Amino acid sequence: MNLPLKRTNLARRGLRTVLPILLLVASTAFARPPVPTTNLQAAQLAIANAERVDAATHAGVELGEARGKLAAAQRAVEEKEMVEAQRFADEARVVAELAAAKAGAAKAIAVNKDIERSTATLIDEMQRKTGETR
Repeated sequence: MNLPLKRTNLARRGLRTVLPILLLVASTAFARPPVPTTNLQAAQLAIANAERVDAATHAGVELGEARGKLAAAQRAVEEKEMVEAQRFADEARVVAELAAAKAGAAKAIAVNKDIERSTATLIDEMQRKTGETR
């Protein structure tokens, strides 16, 4: 009689130990990653910055691509695909930063050309006043 009681007690103790572990594993397996809010905000800020530096004029293709990837990230959030949403948001941020960098480079090239033209004009003026030629 004593032997079945020991087995029952052992089974109960084992169940008490194993059950919480099983519940934890099951809840982890079915849990979804959280909404990538930080990634989405970073992408939105990068796009806003690119727009502020006039990337639409100098890097319109990249800016359009960044907007498209942000829209894809937002759709992925609606479809509860958080890993995809994070990936799209990160890609949108990177492409928007590229657009801003291209816009900055294009503006720097334009300023450099202006300076070169101004310098050439000044040299021509100086040579005319002194009578020298280049």
